[in-house]
Parts: sequence; structure tokens; C-alpha cells
Amino acid sequence: MHELLRGEPGSKALLLGNEAIVRGALEAGVGFATTYPGTPSSEIGDNFYRIAQETDLYFEYSVNEKVALEVAAAAAVSGVRAICSMKHVGLNVAADALMTLAYVGVKAGMVVVSADDPSLHSSQNEQDNRYYARLSGLPMLEPANAAEALEMTRSAFSLSENQRIPVLLRTTTRVNHSRSVVELGVFSAGHYRGRFDKDPFNLVVIPMVGRKLHLELLRKQKELQEIADASPFNVSSGQGSWGIITSGVSANYVRDAIRDLGISREVRLLKLGMTHPLPANLLANFLQGLERVLVVEELEPFLEEQVKALAQEKGLTCVIRGKGEDLLPRSFEFDPLQVRLAIARFFGLNYEHAGSAAGAELPPRPPNLCAGCPHRATYYAVKQVVGESAIFPTDIGCYTLGILPPLQAADFLLCMGSGVSSAGGFSQVQNQPVVAFIGDSTFFHSGITGLINGVQNNHNFTLVILDNGTTAMTGHQPHPGVELTPRGRQAPRVSIEAVVRGCGVEEVITVRPQQLKKTIAALDSIVKKEGVKVVISKAPCPLFERRITGKKQQIVFEVTEECDNCRRCLDELGCPAFACECDASGRVKITIDEVLCNGCAVCSQICHAVKPRKKSN
Repeated sequence: MHELLRGEPGSKALLLGNEAIVRGALEAGVGFATTYPGTPSSEIGDNFYRIAQETDLYFEYSVNEKVALEVAAAAAVSGVRAICSMKHVGLNVAADALMTLAYVGVKAGMVVVSADDPSLHSSQNEQDNRYYARLSGLPMLEPANAAEALEMTRSAFSLSENQRIPVLLRTTTRVNHSRSVVELGVFSAGHYRGRFDKDPFNLVVIPMVGRKLHLELLRKQKELQEIADASPFNVSSGQGSWGIITSGVSANYVRDAIRDLGISREVRLLKLGMTHPLPANLLANFLQGLERVLVVEELEPFLEEQVKALAQEKGLTCVIRGKGEDLLPRSFEFDPLQVRLAIARFFGLNYEHAGSAAGAELPPRPPNLCAGCPHRATYYAVKQVVGESAIFPTDIGCYTLGILPPLQAADFLLCMGSGVSSAGGFSQVQNQPVVAFIGDSTFFHSGITGLINGVQNNHNFTLVILDNGTTAMTGHQPHPGVELTPRGRQAPRVSIEAVVRGCGVEEVITVRPQQLKKTIAALDSIVKKEGVKVVISKAPCPLFERRITGKKQQIVFEVTEECDNCRRCLDELGCPAFACECDASGRVKITIDEVLCNGCAVCSQICHAVKPRKKSN
């Protein structure tokens, strides 16, 4: 039985924030879950996927976040409690549906999880998705740890169902990926089948319906304002003439700082868990009598600006600060020391930092494609054909790692699917060859529309679809083109080549990138043709293949004495299994780490000195 289905009510468990969200949803009786995988939210979908094998819960990896939201919304308006999770930039994709779903509302509880990524650990930006709550008019909860993640998820379903409106659960990486003790509750009976009652004049948002529903949304916001004022997740504590307002993971750092600085008798703390609508009455009461107030929140001054506006409306004269060069930054994650220093500085405390307790920093490790990754062979082949002069738009996924030397095959990136669309733009404004890269999962997510646009407008570029048979970077989640499954190989539900041809592309070839000579010849035959061309570079992710098949590796490769130190293996291929070391005579010698080598044989095709041998036991 899945671990999140075990545990007596009232017992304790040590859970990740993402696991706590799943457990909270199960305790709330969720019957329907959807996602498109993306760090830091991926474990939510991965756990629902496994739980769905053991229960009646419906779960799907949807083709993108907008689709995931729309599928879940259909369940929620049919009376089935639903949850839809995604990383922060995924909410941009889903925003079109979200804005109007706020009008239409739901019949059963629906929770939308947005996992923000301060410090861009695995993202292209660090946008603050709390603004989506204000933009859409949806209520929002912000947990500070796994225990709150469980409790808030469970409560969010009730809040959603009572108010007939989706609820945003906004987390950050540090909450998603840290563990804390949670108290398990009772499972509620989930409803896995619903009933849809036709009501077109409330559910079909033509203008006359939209006008009415907008007014209804504004009415709901007044009620939600009162709920926020009384929410048990908004807690005031302490005494004194100084105040600190905080939310999310920052609340943990603030509590530690108050203790470490010894100012618990001077500071009143307001920790907000329901941050939209702003609990205006609660805040106004909190601000009364305070001289100085510091707002501690990661990323944008979302709370700070609203608190300042509220204080002005109420005629309060206390000093309110938060962001600023002398206090807290608008970028990147906070850390405990940073918050402690800001609090000391703002309140004029005499505090000297005694040095970091974290110890020496780990040596930096540049991001790199795995040893034996077929993407590396594809990049090598493309560079052999088009050289350095081509423009390489790229996309979100493992292949973003093609940016670093020696591959250097990534020149432009905005978001999922942008590689294809921007390739068309580049091809229209200059004469350099354009070769774009996109992965298989990303192609289904949002690459198809860019490809259709290129065909329709007679753009001139080559699209290389790096098909490794899974959604590799986020943990090997399936997509519509997957062939390799735990049950063996099967015909994909959706053929990438058939889709490409269906989009109107006439020049399509499929290559096996680890067959270098054939791949280079095939690329050479197609790249110089006019129009939109597609090369499907097809080879499974070796980590995924090994995990699914359990196949043992028999062969590795080694650099023999024939090596003349030409360094092409390092300068052009750059597989991390290669290394340089000095032998006993001081001569620099190139070697291959047997542990990292996965026996792909690509290096042996570019260097005669690399030979196979049987792997050591």
C-alpha cells in the first residue's frame, strides 16, 4: 500500500511538503487529480499517479497545464473534488482558463497548486504567483511548512466548495522539498463519479453571462474578505511596539530571528496563511499602536504594498518597510541569517554576525547532460553539419543543458514551445541557418502550434525533436508518445511523426542519434532544403530505459594507448564520463570513468583510440 494511504488518524509522519499536499487532498476526499510535471511540484503528480493504481482516484498527466486545469474543472463542476498542480510558470499557460473559471466557479471543491521557485533552482524566471490571486480574484493560501501544507490543502477544499470558487494553494521550493512532522487526519470518502447539470446561463461565458458572473465574483470576494479576517491560518502573537508581518517559508526564519535576537517582548508578529483577499480588519487592528513594522516576504512586495495602502486609508502613521537595498531584496530565496540581519537593522539592534554555521560551500558543479545521453550525440551531429554559424533556438527540458561548452547549441529561450515559434521568427529576418531543438514531451505541450504556424507562414528552419521517450528532466513521467512502459514496448498512443506530417510538414526524417554517420548524413540531406523540416532524433533516455527494463550493462569503453591527446572527445563531445589525469611520468592522460560510462559507443565513433571492453563486476 502507498505510504500516503497508511497511518492512523492522530499519528505523526515525516513528509515532504509535496507529499503533505497529496495526503491533505486524500483526507479531503479528492477524487480527481491532474498535472503537467514541473519542478518543484512534480512529486505531487508522481504520488497521485501511484495512488491511482491502488484506489478509484482518477489521475492524469495532462498534455500541458491549461489542459490539466480544464480537465479538472470539468470534474469539479460535476461535483467531484479535484486538484490540479503545476510549477509557477505553468500557471501562465493555464491562466487563460483560470481567469474565467474564477467567474464560473465550481460545484465541488477544487484546489489549484502553484509551486513557485525563488532563486530559479530549475526555472527560467522567479515570478511571484501571488499576483495571480489578485488578478483572478481567487482566494489563496500559503503554507510555511509540510504540516501547514497538509492542513491548508484539506481546508482549501472546504473553502472552495463552500464559496463555489477554486482556491489557489501557493507554495515555494523550500516548502515543497523540505520535510517536517505532520499530524495525519481521517480520510474522507471521495466521490469519483459526478453529475453534470446543464446550466448554460451560468456556465457558458458569453458576454451577457460574463457580466453577471463578474458581479457575482465581486460579491464572493466580500465574503472571502470576512473569511480571511477570521481565518485560523492568520495568527497574531506577541506584544510590544514593533511589528513584523510575514507569510510562507519566511515565517520560519522570522520566528527563529525573534528568538535569537531576544526581542520576543518587543515584537508583535502577524503570520499570514490566507493572503488573498487581504485580511484588512485583522491587519488594521494589528497595526494599531505600532511604531515600526517590517514586512518579511520572499520575492515581490505583495503584502508590503497592500499594508502600506491600508495604513494610509486608516490614517495610521507607523513606519512600514520591507523591500530595499538596506533591508530585504526582491530577488532570490531568503535565508535565516539574511532575515535576522534585516530585522536587527530595521529595529536598530546591536547584532553582530558570528560567522556562518553552514560550513564550507560545496564546490560548484556545472549543469550537464548525463553520460551517454542521446541528446549529446544529436548536438554533435548537428554541429558537424551546420557548424557554429547557425542560430539554435531551444526549449525547456534536459536539452536546455546544451547551452554550455563544448556543445553550445542554445541561443534563445523564453518558455515551453518558444523554440519552435522563435525559429520561424529568426528565419524571416536574417539569412543564417536556423536549427531549433525541442523535446518530445515539450513538443506535445506547446510545440505543435509553433510548427503549424511555421508551415502556414512558409518559415524556413529545421526543427530537431529530441525524442527520448519520456519526460526526463522532471522524473520520467509519461506523455502521449511514450513507447517504453513497464509492460514492455508498445505502439505510442500518438505518433510524433504522424503529428508532424499532419501539421503539413513534408520533409520529415527519423534518425537514431547514436548511429553518428547515418545521423550526420540524414541531417545533411535535409537541413539545406527550403521550408520547415523536421528531424526526429529518437533514442530512449538511458536512465529511464535502465529503470524500466532492469537491463544490466555489459560493455563500457576505455581510452587505449593509441590516444594521441587530440582531445576531440573533450573539446567536441564533452561527455562527463571522460576525465584528464596525470600518469606516473607526469604525462596528461585521458580516461573514461567506468562508473559513468553507459556504453553508448558514440565516443568510439569519433576516436579510433576508444575501444569497448567488458564491464568489471
